[in-house]
Amino acid sequence: VQLQASGGGLVQAGDSLRLSCAASGRTFNRIDIGWFRQAPGKAREFVAGISGSGGAFYYTDSVRSRFTISRDNAKNMVYLQMNSLTPEDTAVYYCAAGSVLGRMETAYDYWGQGTQVTVSS
Repeated sequence: VQLQASGGGLVQAGDSLRLSCAASGRTFNRIDIGWFRQAPGKAREFVAGISGSGGAFYYTDSVRSRFTISRDNAKNMVYLQMNSLTPEDTAVYYCAAGSVLGRMETAYDYWGQGTQVTVSS
């Protein structure tokens, strides 16, 4: 599985961004996808995850009311809609693929390159 994350950028606090994760592979609907982020000087952390069917999804508490994860299996795409962004959301965002939906990095076998999200105050 190859993953390509995109959609990052520089925005102001309160703005929105939609990140995209394009995946290769014919069994995309069996692959769970997670979004992680890593801020400067901090460990990478789980942000959101969605099951292969799209029927199950999880968020970290700090983004639960602001971010929405979704997927389009016909297009092999996963999205992370981020609203009401704050400077604390500034990080490199990664999408990852695995066979077990989880919050730990070890649940995911494949990682895309990151996309930078910078939120100015």
